[in-house]
Amino acid sequence: MFRRTFWFTAGAAAGVWATTKVNRKLKQLTPESLAAQAANKAIEAGHRLKDFALDVREGMAQREAELDEALGLNTHPELPAPRRVAAIENSDNPKYSKNPTYVERSTYSYNRNEDH
Repeated sequence: MFRRTFWFTAGAAAGVWATTKVNRKLKQLTPESLAAQAANKAIEAGHRLKDFALDVREGMAQREAELDEALGLNTHPELPAPRRVAAIENSDNPKYSKNPTYVERSTYSYNRNEDH
């Protein structure tokens, strides 16, 4: 009698456990769940990619500093002030001359009926 009760209880527990596992797996395979999992994976990949880019940028800055030091480029000489250049009229080009007879023509004419 106790044997039968034990095996009945063990079978019922195994059935409940298996049913629970199957239901969880079915919920994981629904389209909404799969979409959420894909979105989470994409976000994780984006974070990893951002961390990688930051590491690369940090390494580049460090290597650039090492090269600057090795080549003696750390000293910045005093640069002269930038010069301002006055605009000069280009009289050789008819586009910029004061001749009112010059009309610029486009080399590309668009005709929307051309393609049909």
